Amino acid sequence: MDTITSPSGKVLRHRASHITTPKENAEAKALRIRLTQEDRLSEVKAALADPNVNAFIKAIAEAEGGGYDFKYGAIKGKHNDPWRFTDFSTHPGAGWGGKTTAAGMYQITIATWRDFGGASLGLHDFTPTTQDLIAVNLLRSVGVIDKIREGDITAGLSKASTKWAALPQGPGLGNRAPNQPYVTYEHFEASYKSFGGQVK
Repeated sequence: MDTITSPSGKVLRHRASHITTPKENAEAKALRIRLTQEDRLSEVKAALADPNVNAFIKAIAEAEGGGYDFKYGAIKGKHNDPWRFTDFSTHPGAGWGGKTTAAGMYQITIATWRDFGGASLGLHDFTPTTQDLIAVNLLRSVGVIDKIREGDITAGLSKASTKWAALPQGPGLGNRAPNQPYVTYEHFEASYKSFGGQVK
């Protein structure tokens, strides 16, 4: 064995080895690496640029009936709607009835905006771009971005329906929120295709 000399001139002797993979179980281990906000934002922006992911979030927005300037209670096509907002510097807060803070194109609550926009991505406004990025980050959080990129909308809806009440769980299935209106799988698929999405 080669001898190693320290910078001070002392000869160092080999005393022990450290084995990182136990002999009993040599299977590869999955490591979860914590991403920085900047890295996470970069991943989410790349996902948003994918045509299938973009079509999927547009179909979600269509199912939710939102608009980028909607507070809860706003109605598409209504003029002088009191439940619209023009200040996109922050989340607009509660809408009609004062109970829910669901707002914007994807009906994002204040808690979701803080967690999936601010804490996760470092975003603090409520612009249309931020709303799109938060929607993609929500899909990323339930682990379906790759399936959606592949055009597997059934797998996408199975998980996305945990985040949006207006989505069905899959073909022939209802939504996860009792007494909440939702679109059918066929309606969602047609909407997704109309926005340029490809089905696997």
